[in-house]
Amino acid sequence: MKILYGVQGTGNGHITRARVMLPALQAAACEVDFVFSGRDKDAYFDMGMFGEYKAFKGFSFHSYQGSVDWIKTITHADPIRYLSDLKNFNIKGYDLVLTDFEPLSAWAAKLHGVPSLGLAHQYALCYPIPGTEKAPLLPPALKSFAPAKHYLGVHWAPYDAPIIPPLISMNHEQKTSEEGFVMVYLPFEEINNVISWLHQIPQQQFIYYCKIKKTIQDKNVLLKPLSRENFPRDLSACSGVICNTGFGLCSEAMVLGKKIYTKPLAKQIEQYSNSRILEDLNRAVVFTEFETAPLIEWLQQPNHPRAVFPPVADEIATWITKQDYNDTKSLLDSLWAKAENIQL
Repeated sequence: MKILYGVQGTGNGHITRARVMLPALQAAACEVDFVFSGRDKDAYFDMGMFGEYKAFKGFSFHSYQGSVDWIKTITHADPIRYLSDLKNFNIKGYDLVLTDFEPLSAWAAKLHGVPSLGLAHQYALCYPIPGTEKAPLLPPALKSFAPAKHYLGVHWAPYDAPIIPPLISMNHEQKTSEEGFVMVYLPFEEINNVISWLHQIPQQQFIYYCKIKKTIQDKNVLLKPLSRENFPRDLSACSGVICNTGFGLCSEAMVLGKKIYTKPLAKQIEQYSNSRILEDLNRAVVFTEFETAPLIEWLQQPNHPRAVFPPVADEIATWITKQDYNDTKSLLDSLWAKAENIQL
């Protein structure tokens, strides 16, 4: 079976899902080619496992000081280039287009009649889940951005919909420790604002992953560049996680039993919904401003029991090769029966 796998490049969570799915698809005797869009090609890192992938500009959100910058998002869009890329997109010979909210591959499949499956966290928002009540246009907007013939959303609960548990590289059996530092990953915030905030608690050590080229010690804050080796190591050893409300990192923190202090990206319905659900599950404390007193209160809390999510990728890959994408019940029942300890 030959699969074209389209991956949205604006967030590392999409790429993490692809890293988890690829070995499972290969083990199921699938031949997989990759397409990425949504960031500059030189902004990707550690991409060797994806072989000779193709990268396109696509579309992406821009942010400023923790909020979606709609003016910059619109002005940086290049619809003429997008339409040109779509017109020249070669989709011949594929049995399936698997799209993780990647628009070029999704629209190419739709226009050329190739079977397509949407597998992404965003597709869970096409169903009535907490935080989407006041956004009736969200489902059609998501399906218009990256359409597919069939959909599997990804989330922390099934919500009586075709939604599977998180596709992440970590699991509840992974060794962890608590070395006293708190890990910080706030990619949508201004770095200086975050550092000034963390300096207000000098007795607490923080490791802050951000867009820098080399490690810097700034008082009680150790700034580190993104690294696929160091990031999970520090996540496993930290005493808690401060992050925006992206789905992937929060899922990893849950299975490692790390407490979460999370700031949803303003004007972004996905992160708002995630924050609502994390609160419902009693898995995170949500904040919107860089205030010191609430942070100190959160720091004094203990870490959480580990959530248990099943190894999703192998079952998904086997299900994909059967090519009966309307039959989701047995798959969903099997996966969610193995999930435990999600809500505290």
